[in-house]
Amino acid sequence: MKTFDKAKLVHIGPAKCAMDLGDGSERGEYVNQDYILEKLGRPHRAISLMYCYYPLDAGWPGRASVVHASDTVSFAWDYPYDDYFTYRGGIGGDLSQEPFVSMRDVRRHGQDVLLTLTIDPHVSDAHLIAIAKDLSTFGRVMLRINHEATGNWFSFNKRCSYQEVADFFVRASDLIRENAPNVKTIICIGGIENLLEEKMVKEEEFAKTIPAADIWSTDKYVALHWGWPYDIAEEGGSTHKRDKAEKTYEETKRSYLRFLDLNQGVSKPMVMSELNADGDVTGPYEQCDIVKRFCDLLKEDQDTWMSGISFYQFRDRGRLGLEIENPNNKDVGIEQPLLKTYKEIIHDPFFMPAVDILDETILPVTLRWGGAEDATGLSVQVTLEGNPHFAEAYFEGDLKAANLMLELNGHWFYKAPGVTCIDMMAAFFEKPLQKEETLTFKIFAPPASGENDPAQGEDWMENYYTTLTALPKLRIRYGAVRKEG
Repeated sequence: MKTFDKAKLVHIGPAKCAMDLGDGSERGEYVNQDYILEKLGRPHRAISLMYCYYPLDAGWPGRASVVHASDTVSFAWDYPYDDYFTYRGGIGGDLSQEPFVSMRDVRRHGQDVLLTLTIDPHVSDAHLIAIAKDLSTFGRVMLRINHEATGNWFSFNKRCSYQEVADFFVRASDLIRENAPNVKTIICIGGIENLLEEKMVKEEEFAKTIPAADIWSTDKYVALHWGWPYDIAEEGGSTHKRDKAEKTYEETKRSYLRFLDLNQGVSKPMVMSELNADGDVTGPYEQCDIVKRFCDLLKEDQDTWMSGISFYQFRDRGRLGLEIENPNNKDVGIEQPLLKTYKEIIHDPFFMPAVDILDETILPVTLRWGGAEDATGLSVQVTLEGNPHFAEAYFEGDLKAANLMLELNGHWFYKAPGVTCIDMMAAFFEKPLQKEETLTFKIFAPPASGENDPAQGEDWMENYYTTLTALPKLRIRYGAVRKEG
């Protein structure tokens, strides 16, 4: 066993552009984070979850497509309220239900929660305060309220004028921030949709949302089949569209610059909360080329203006996923060519979080988990003679109960409480060592429950603390345990 008597603190910080990932929506089921981590090899900054809150409606909290099923529905948003999974918190809510189960899964795997929530604008302040209290223990949450708000498909737009939707965002954002300062709100509107226009869509109505929000956002699909699943995209059809990656990129950047103008030149983080090119329109191969081209444009741009991209989504019943949901079994995903392309993108240094090795420390040491863009862990140096045949990490004593995220040779692993051994050979399957190398083995400790602890101090909403009294032991072997013959 390889043991360690020296360690250094290590800090993880923001990427040049963070990568977030959609996981579950009206088009697909939630996929657990163990599976996603295994497929992609690294955690994301945030996982995007999509829910709705229409507690004043008949049929609530049943899902709209179930309690309001009808043969006359011919569009995904033709139900009385939005056909997302239903948010089971709020007044009289149950935090043992969704989305809180998934949020805990996201956070224990070292990622932040990016929650999209469509909300009936007629709910009272008490409902919004209850939502804030629900979210107060989940660390640095990003909350996207009534997204794509300049559209006409969601129920909140059908019930209210654009001005009323905008005013509701300001009210909700202020109340939630006041009661849960750990939550950052996102305004998501259409932005620049015509490069011949200087103004954004409905910008007069939504002007006050821009200073009220913590984060600015647009959703941009280079190609999209919005008629899914009620028709098939065919040449000449009217329920799908396709643009060039360059045009979509320019529209998004122009949107940020217009946000900036309307905020008196004061910048805020800009994100794309949904990006993809629909395989229904492009097919699986051009889909890869388009997504990669968009990300290359961002890397090539000399300006620093985009803080994050959320890819929509991991597994999809249509062709907007890295996997397609198997129609025979929703728990099985069919990998698409885009998954390999996307994996290459997220492992590009431009989209990887910044890592700084700090001073040497001695154990016991208390680690701080602020979030995926601000956490302090431990690092040790591991010298390997060459590519191993066996690489295992063992966790003894107090370490058995620890909840840890581990990184070796660019590959990330999760260790749940109670697990005593992690096979780390996956770190060398795609990146085998060609010679002796010294690698940095990194250890972080997100909250085991997925929630922060109010008993940990005044900064408990922002930070979670874990004390480690020992380091893992590594078993490294360079050949078979027994030779043939």
